[in-house]
Amino acid sequence: MQSLVIEGGTRLRGSLRVNGSKNAALPIMAAALLADGPSLIHDIPDLQDIRSQIELLEKLGVHISRREDGSRTFEVKSETDSHAPYDIVRKMRASICVLGPLLAKRGKVRVSMPGGCAIGDRPVDIHLKGLRALGAKIHLDAGDIIAEAKKLHGTEIFLGGNFGSTVLGTANVMSAATLAHGVTTIESAACEPEVVDLAEYLIAMGAKITGHGTPRIRIEGVTSLHGAEHRIIPDRIEAGTFMVAAAISNGELRLENVRIDHLLAAVEKLREVGVDVEKADRSVIVSSARVLEPTTITTQPHPGFPTDLQAQFMTLLAIAAGNSIVTEKIFPDRFLHVAELSRLGARLHREGSTVIIEGQKRLVGAPVMASDLRASAALVLAGLAARGRTTVNRVYHIDRGYENIEQRLNSVGANIRRVEQAELD
Repeated sequence: MQSLVIEGGTRLRGSLRVNGSKNAALPIMAAALLADGPSLIHDIPDLQDIRSQIELLEKLGVHISRREDGSRTFEVKSETDSHAPYDIVRKMRASICVLGPLLAKRGKVRVSMPGGCAIGDRPVDIHLKGLRALGAKIHLDAGDIIAEAKKLHGTEIFLGGNFGSTVLGTANVMSAATLAHGVTTIESAACEPEVVDLAEYLIAMGAKITGHGTPRIRIEGVTSLHGAEHRIIPDRIEAGTFMVAAAISNGELRLENVRIDHLLAAVEKLREVGVDVEKADRSVIVSSARVLEPTTITTQPHPGFPTDLQAQFMTLLAIAAGNSIVTEKIFPDRFLHVAELSRLGARLHREGSTVIIEGQKRLVGAPVMASDLRASAALVLAGLAARGRTTVNRVYHIDRGYENIEQRLNSVGANIRRVEQAELD
């Protein structure tokens, strides 16, 4: 098992390129199952979750090759296997997004209930409700979802849940509806940029979709889809994480390949606390004031503040000059990082789905344990700001969502080493 050893206190300066979005790439890769013919997809990040998805798609009969520029081709060579087994699906929750494409294209699918980060309850019942509305017969067997449908039929579907719309549920239902007979209308659809990116790829394949990016998506079913060329959008969560890295280190970073329109809520909060964010074409320049101001943050579905940046911003607010409040509305139990940040000297007081943050002048390095993907990133950020050495253990979580994070941060002034656990014993 590997750890990251961070020597804190250095100011980050320089340029970083933001990679393609993991959360956009995974459902787009799954949607390649719908195509007759090859698809060429650019800017897929090289991450553990991507490798797990490739392993799953290859089992499902997709031939995948990588070009010198990093782009990948996807072509279905066999449709005989429609089983997404536990040993692959348990590695990441986004494996569930093969459910809709497989059902629409092959008529029968068996998908293990998904795994992923320990950030709270994320049931798939809304996915199944949407697919049942399209005409699928679904039951559970030995931990697997089994869905069958000779032909899906368009209908009106409401996909709202207790904590808002569902991104992967919208992706599953929208993908399945592209090959359904008739018109499907999804009400309370997720508006996230990753859903829009999937819709654009499906449209390039020949799907008839309108309204993506709004709570009402209309899909007119077609008889078949063809392969297409597509470029994945920049990863807004990686961009937001690097913005916080610049701010928390009192540094200045130029971030290339950024869609600031995907990050307006986060950028507004950065500016509120005293971070300068300057837009420059498809890049941003982020620099920080010496004194950070407190603020309040409530996570919401897009275009609200993203839950995937909650832990990183909590870390930044831990060194603000005053009291801040963070409320988690998407995953109310997503606070496993609170105890670990407290080990570094952060003063955090949790009350249900809200954390009150009493800002401190500095954090102090200590060994900490990563519990999930975004908590891992938050602990790395905390290590950058802390006095002394911080060791972040179980960093396999961070490798699921950030490519070579220590090398990239080191290139702009950080001091981070990746070590084996045995080297620390």
